[in-house]
Amino acid sequence: RWRSLTPVGQPIPGTRFIAFKVPLKGAINQRLTPTQKFTPKDLMAAMKALNVELGLIIDLTYTTRYYEVKDLPKSVQYKKLYTVGLEVPDNDTILQFKKSVRKFLWENAGNGKYQHPM
Repeated sequence: RWRSLTPVGQPIPGTRFIAFKVPLKGAINQRLTPTQKFTPKDLMAAMKALNVELGLIIDLTYTTRYYEVKDLPKSVQYKKLYTVGLEVPDNDTILQFKKSVRKFLWENAGNGKYQHPM
């Protein structure tokens, strides 16, 4: 399914959320066609093209194998919440997500930075 997804969506109206598919590190991208490749660098270029400043990534995947956090710009905050795919997250995970969003919004009330739950 990942291969058929649009790499980056549009900002969700009335929110500071923007959806994008998980960027992949080099070793994984080598197995894809050029049009399927999507790296952290591609993600940031797409944000720039949309005139969006990404401020926070909330990674909801259940693994750390897709990309390296060190490949993200230092200006982007990162929160990892291990979430089993195709299942409703447990209450603790939902609470952690909500706290992360609230904290980000409070810390960034005066700017236009966006956050992303992956």
